[in-house]
Amino acid sequence: MPNVRISFHPAAVAEVDAAVQWYAERSPVAARAFAAEVNACVERVREAPERWPRYVHGTRRYLLPHFPYSLVYRVRNGELEIVAVAHHRRRPGYWRSR
Repeated sequence: MPNVRISFHPAAVAEVDAAVQWYAERSPVAARAFAAEVNACVERVREAPERWPRYVHGTRRYLLPHFPYSLVYRVRNGELEIVAVAHHRRRPGYWRSR
C-alpha cells in the first residue's frame, strides 16, 4: 500500500514532539535518531500494514527497534492512521479513546 494516505492523530504528533524534545535535552543526536526511526517505521508500516500484529481496539502495533516506543495504528477507509506513539512505560491503552 505504498500510496496509502497517512494521518497522525494530534495526540500522536504531540507524543512524538515531546519525545524528540526529551531526547534533545539529553542528546541532539538521539533526538534526530528517534525522529528518523519514527519516520522509517511509518514507512515500513505503510508498505505492508497487515504484516504487524493485531493489538487492541482494532489497532496494530509496530515496536520501534531502538527506542522503547510502539507505533500504534489502524487502517480505515484506505488510510493509515497513527493513533499513538506510545512509550512502553506509559499506562497501557491510555490512547484507546482516540
